Amino acid sequence: MLTDSRSHTALKTRVLAVALIGVTLPGCALGYLTQAAQGQWRLMRARRPIEQVIADPGAGPELKARLRVVQDARDFAVSDLGLPDNRSYRSYSDLNRPYVVWNVVAAPEFSVQPQRWCFPFTGCLSYRGYFREQDARKMAAALAARGNDVMVGGVAAYSTLGHFADPVLNTMLRYGDLGLVSTIFHELAHQLIYVRGDSEFNESFAVSVEQEGLRRWLAARGRSLELQDYSARHRSEQLIVNVFADGRRRLAALYALSPAAPVAQRRERKQEILTATGEQVLAVERQFEVRTGYEQWISDGLNNAHLASVGTYFDCVPGFQRLLAANGGNLPAFYAAVRTMRGDAAARRALCRAADGGHGAAIIQPGAAVSAISVPETSAPATAAPEH
Repeated sequence: MLTDSRSHTALKTRVLAVALIGVTLPGCALGYLTQAAQGQWRLMRARRPIEQVIADPGAGPELKARLRVVQDARDFAVSDLGLPDNRSYRSYSDLNRPYVVWNVVAAPEFSVQPQRWCFPFTGCLSYRGYFREQDARKMAAALAARGNDVMVGGVAAYSTLGHFADPVLNTMLRYGDLGLVSTIFHELAHQLIYVRGDSEFNESFAVSVEQEGLRRWLAARGRSLELQDYSARHRSEQLIVNVFADGRRRLAALYALSPAAPVAQRRERKQEILTATGEQVLAVERQFEVRTGYEQWISDGLNNAHLASVGTYFDCVPGFQRLLAANGGNLPAFYAAVRTMRGDAAARRALCRAADGGHGAAIIQPGAAVSAISVPETSAPATAAPEH
């Protein structure tokens, strides 16, 4: 184990404190916080120092090789990216399941704005995470019964925002080196800068750091062919970003019509827009011969919750990219500029509006590095654990 008995006692006290805060909340909120605290406790109990795993004769060579990549990326994050130098991602936990948590996203039938839930440490978030898939799907079913569009996505990693020493998880190792390294950079970025209650700003900042960090890591390690492939894939995915953003704008315009069209007519037009959006995404994938992971969403039927979730992760990324360029690519200067916006909601919204000429681009990358892969998934701050 990573910690001795005294440290375990301290850890248990901190995790239990999360649940005890819920005593003053309604019963459903108390139950939610309790499952989150229990899940976090089990995750932390499973940690082993990475050095110990690598030295273990019983550990497989593939696992050891992946953890050496983690060590290299973790050191690079500190030395070259200016990300936090702490005990996060210096231990390993095998959870024996494909995802660490499952996130639920919901949006009203005629809105692309996600429902938000508020928690003691992270503030209000546009998703709600569960350590058991069945609990997530039960919550999604209840939200759908109330007329909402919903989605459930598996999550490979999340951040406790520096309050705990977050481990590398087996769920993070299912992807290639680029996905693994990107996830580490993304989650450490959450520890560096986090604004309570602003999921879009937080996730887009982490995505921008992740993308820039991965480019620099590949270049520094002489992995030029992988860098070229990554750059080409990123360009094609940006086209898909534009497709989702356009679909989201068209839906928003439909929902904002005044007077509103009859419900049946709005539903028909909504479905036309969602179907066309899915067809355009698949057309881009075919044209550039890429698989992004959106196929399952599209075959199941796109809805408002899908488009809301993509907006959370990529609405503000172009604005952050321009801010980095304006600071000459200097990451410390870039971070300083971002910190000035933490207490200025108007500046944060201006950054996001400027991202695509005032409309706000939106996408989550299910098949790529940081946020989401395969289900599509997401990476996120813990919804009930202390913030970074």
